Amino acid sequence: MILVAVAGFFIFTDKHYQNVQALRAQASSYDTALGNAKALQAKRDELVGQYNAFPQTNIDKLNKLLPNNVDNIRLIIEIDAIARKYGMQLKNVKYDDTQKKDATQTFSAPSATDLAAQNKDYGTMSLGFSTQGTYDNFLSFVGDLEKSLRIVDIDSVGFTSVSPTQSTSGSATGISTNGYQYDFTINTYWLKN
Repeated sequence: MILVAVAGFFIFTDKHYQNVQALRAQASSYDTALGNAKALQAKRDELVGQYNAFPQTNIDKLNKLLPNNVDNIRLIIEIDAIARKYGMQLKNVKYDDTQKKDATQTFSAPSATDLAAQNKDYGTMSLGFSTQGTYDNFLSFVGDLEKSLRIVDIDSVGFTSVSPTQSTSGSATGISTNGYQYDFTINTYWLKN
């Protein structure tokens, strides 16, 4: 009887016992995952509560500081409004979203710089424009651009003297553009989804 019991254990019972042990280990890992999911859900609820506690005006300021899309038109309008305060007007506006690829571009192996840019949580847009005005107005314009909520890095500024015949001072728009022409290249940023 003892030999039959030992043989029965090794033939039938041991196999089922090993399956039960594997299922217990699997159930334990599921319990751990479920506990982690509940902890993450509690943390998410806590963060949502904190987010909802912020005043909407502050959330709007954060969205303006670092928007979740390129929104180049709004940026151009904001910069133009800053320039107009000093009698300057934006001209020759050009932008380049460095995150978008030209559909007609032929395929080539990505460079290390391209791979690094793809792995970032934010995108970069380059914007170029020209404006004319006095040097004092230029300094005030750059100061206001620096203090604006939208993150803007001035990449380059070119200065060109404007002769009185090139100036449109006293035009119907009332915008004084005598002094210098300033050619700007700026970079701005946006969050990727």
